[in-house]
Amino acid sequence: MSGLLTDRIKDDMKASMKGGNKARLQVIRLILAAIKQVEVDERIVLDDERTIVVLDKMLKQRRESIRLFADAGRTDLVDIEEAEVLVIQDFLPQALSEDEIDGMVNAAVAESGAESVKDMGKVMALLKGKMQGRADMSIVSTKIKVALSQ
Repeated sequence: MSGLLTDRIKDDMKASMKGGNKARLQVIRLILAAIKQVEVDERIVLDDERTIVVLDKMLKQRRESIRLFADAGRTDLVDIEEAEVLVIQDFLPQALSEDEIDGMVNAAVAESGAESVKDMGKVMALLKGKMQGRADMSIVSTKIKVALSQ
């Protein structure tokens, strides 16, 4: 594993071990295992961009779990997943604000020449790389649909 982000995650793991922060350490180990799994499966070394994709996928899984646990009334499990989300987010780029997302969606709609929801893929293709790890893509998708239905 190499890349500045992966090095930062490893350094944080060491600090969590020294500081006795077991909950954070557990999540960091999950992150490193997920990165290593992709590296082994694809026989590559992840750069920061691919590491962000792995982290974003983990975040998406946690958000889905939170939704399911909340629907089932399992607040104890919701709390655990939310704590994991916070740790994962520590390693992702600064999140985009609502206004930034709206502006990027509107710019991408204009740039792509999209006219209806059928053109949503064009808009999403322009935004995905710019927003990966910085915004919940399901929210972005909803915003694109709204922008294209006006």
